[in-house]
Amino acid sequence: MNKENFNPGDDHLGALLRASRPSPSLPPRFQEAVWRRIEEAEAPAKSAGDATWLDALAALVLRPRFAFAAVAVLVLAGAFLGAYNATQAAQQEAQTQYLAAVAPAALR
Repeated sequence: MNKENFNPGDDHLGALLRASRPSPSLPPRFQEAVWRRIEEAEAPAKSAGDATWLDALAALVLRPRFAFAAVAVLVLAGAFLGAYNATQAAQQEAQTQYLAAVAPAALR
């Protein structure tokens, strides 16, 4: 068997491995393009005039600190509208039953 030197600290081997792996060159103005993209991502939206009031409301509601409050308001509004609808339906049903009890022939 051929016994070779597999010493990881071998400088000659390290140089050969680095030379065998070519590193591609970066495109021209690469760093400038990266910083430009970073600045564009951090900059606020410049087309604020295009946003409608609904977009502004959605942006406000989608913030984490307002999300819970928005959900709570929507649940309470749903509960109140449901209670109001149930009250109206119960009142209509009571009127129908009263009319049927007082004048049953008028319903036919």
